[in-house]
Amino acid sequence: MSRTHRIRVIGSSSLALSLLLATGCGTSGPGGGDTLQVWALEDALVNEIVERGIEAHNEAQDVPAELVTFVNDAYKQRLQVALGSPNAPDVFFNWGGGNLAQYTQQDQVLDLTQTLEDNPEFRDSFLPSVLDVAEIDGSYYGVPLLGVQPVVMYYNKPVLAEAGLEPPETFEDLYEAIDVLQEEGVTPIVLPGAQGWTQLMWFSYMVDRVGGPDVFQAIVDGEEGAWEAPAVLEALELCQDLVDRGAFGNNFTSVDYDNGSASALLANGDSAMFLMGSWEISRQLEDSPQFVENDELGFTSFPVLEGGAGEPNAIVGNPSNYFSVNSDSQHTEAAIDFLVETLASDEYVSDLIDVGQVPPIEGIEDQLQESDHAEFATFTHGLVSDAPTFTQSWDQALDPAAAEAMLTNLQLIFLGDLTPEEFAQAMEQTR
Repeated sequence: MSRTHRIRVIGSSSLALSLLLATGCGTSGPGGGDTLQVWALEDALVNEIVERGIEAHNEAQDVPAELVTFVNDAYKQRLQVALGSPNAPDVFFNWGGGNLAQYTQQDQVLDLTQTLEDNPEFRDSFLPSVLDVAEIDGSYYGVPLLGVQPVVMYYNKPVLAEAGLEPPETFEDLYEAIDVLQEEGVTPIVLPGAQGWTQLMWFSYMVDRVGGPDVFQAIVDGEEGAWEAPAVLEALELCQDLVDRGAFGNNFTSVDYDNGSASALLANGDSAMFLMGSWEISRQLEDSPQFVENDELGFTSFPVLEGGAGEPNAIVGNPSNYFSVNSDSQHTEAAIDFLVETLASDEYVSDLIDVGQVPPIEGIEDQLQESDHAEFATFTHGLVSDAPTFTQSWDQALDPAAAEAMLTNLQLIFLGDLTPEEFAQAMEQTR
């Protein structure tokens, strides 16, 4: 059995290169000679699961695999430099969508469409809305690796109950709740305005509800005028309308997510609702365990916009992370075997559930019912299962420069310092 090792990259890309050369990785062309290199992010729990899959692969295959991991900040740059060079991996971690498309455009990723057709049981194991995030121009270039992370609406059950309210199902319900909660002296919705990505959750859902997923796809594709589409402008107007209605209170720009203050506002009852990714459940369990254990934390889907062109069950967030195969790999058959044997196997899926993830796999409801916090896990799986589309977080899907400009301009939108038209014009310049 091949030795499985990990490289912890803790500094600059030059340090990453020196570590790779020092260990002899990637010095014999893509694939590192006689081994199948699998690149991923440093994550202790997930890495252990992948390593167990590698061990099973190595017991049955002639080409042994090894895992090489990187810290998040160094990884994207390191991968961009490596692909197309002699130091490239065979299998590499990515975010799907626009992040993956930048490599397919350079013909650096193996088309896995035929692999999925040849292995229908493997293909059909995955939730379609998640697998489809790795579909680029009609072909599949990746396979889901980790659990799903949709953006959902959390709410404080006692606060809504005391105000005589139910979780909002439609925008009209949401507007009513905003008015009633303000009369009760409660900030209706937590918004950590210190970070633009929290405002992006509102904007991206609004765009999808107003115009459907094709609106953002046109932006990703760089189509002229895509940022000035009517659905984008209407979504921005809806965001500013929420601010004007007092939905987020008067001090949302000083609320921070990273320091836990936003989550505390919900748990303490100072705010009633909070639009956030599914990882928020872990934050609440860590910081406010009684809030969860006393069944005071509720969760529901984003409200439906009456008259909107978008599907009411469509969701946004982080569909998954993906494993893809380097098109220049010397070991494409071994790489494909590793993906097919591992990522939907009973052992791999069970291991993900055991560490609190919700795998994008069909038919695991019974397993999730037996997991910790089964109610939230089954809700999340059902939300993704029923979703016709799962739009990737825009700041992951877009070019980094465009994403940074978007987040900056969104903060100005929520402050009222930019009009929707000015936002659209500014973003058109980033195409």
